Amino acid sequence: MAKVEKNLRLKNHLLHVSRGCLSLAGMLLHPLGRFCGGMLSHLKTPERLDRGLVLVLPGIEGESCMNHSIARGLADGGVNAAIEIFDWTTGVILLFLYHLRGTRRNLRHADRLVRRIVDYQQSHPGRPVYLVGHSGGAAMIALALERLPADRKIACAILLQAALSPDHDLSTALEHTEVGIWNFRSPLDVFFLGVGTWVAGTLDGPHQAAAGMVGFRLPPGLNSAAHKRYETQLHEVPFHKGMCADFHFGGHLTVTSRPFVANCVAPIIQSAMVHS
Repeated sequence: MAKVEKNLRLKNHLLHVSRGCLSLAGMLLHPLGRFCGGMLSHLKTPERLDRGLVLVLPGIEGESCMNHSIARGLADGGVNAAIEIFDWTTGVILLFLYHLRGTRRNLRHADRLVRRIVDYQQSHPGRPVYLVGHSGGAAMIALALERLPADRKIACAILLQAALSPDHDLSTALEHTEVGIWNFRSPLDVFFLGVGTWVAGTLDGPHQAAAGMVGFRLPPGLNSAAHKRYETQLHEVPFHKGMCADFHFGGHLTVTSRPFVANCVAPIIQSAMVHS
């Protein structure tokens, strides 16, 4: 019995390492993910759709191996709802700065995300919706939540090192979630969310270090209800060295590591499922 358990642990460890290494390789070859969307079809079956919907929003690079790692990590972590990549970009990676700063275009696609949420809720009444976004995709989640109809809510939103300004007022977005918003941030994300957003700006405009690096700040002048939402529904998750075991080393790209998503992001959705 002890030998069987030892072999099982070894097998799981090797699987963990192989998935982590493949995620790192995918970060280098990330544009290839656009041609591999069909490999995720098993995550969008009618049976899964009947249990809920997770929409994964890519960063400004568009659909890629990195967001495929997020989708697969969620499935590895036991999320049994449908998992779908929602690409809000043009699909042309060379237009990444336009994706970041094309304000009017981004608002149109925030409305498109709202329509996807509402359409799903109408066709699957009572089923939960979860949003997971990386970088610019995380910022798009905030824009979409702010534009949801007053009577609509999602279960929760997870922002993976968001390219959004730390002073962005999340009170309306929080109001449209059942259990809140999780903000994964890392002070080591200096190149993309430090220097990058100081030079190019965050998706919502300001030229400063983004919330995915420094966290969100409490906006001044909030009423008591909004203040309480910030206290109870905004969950900051700072990077720590223990995350390195799951191949997240604090950088902007490694937050999409498949083992990290399975062990640190999927449990949030699992917990939200219990409360939905």
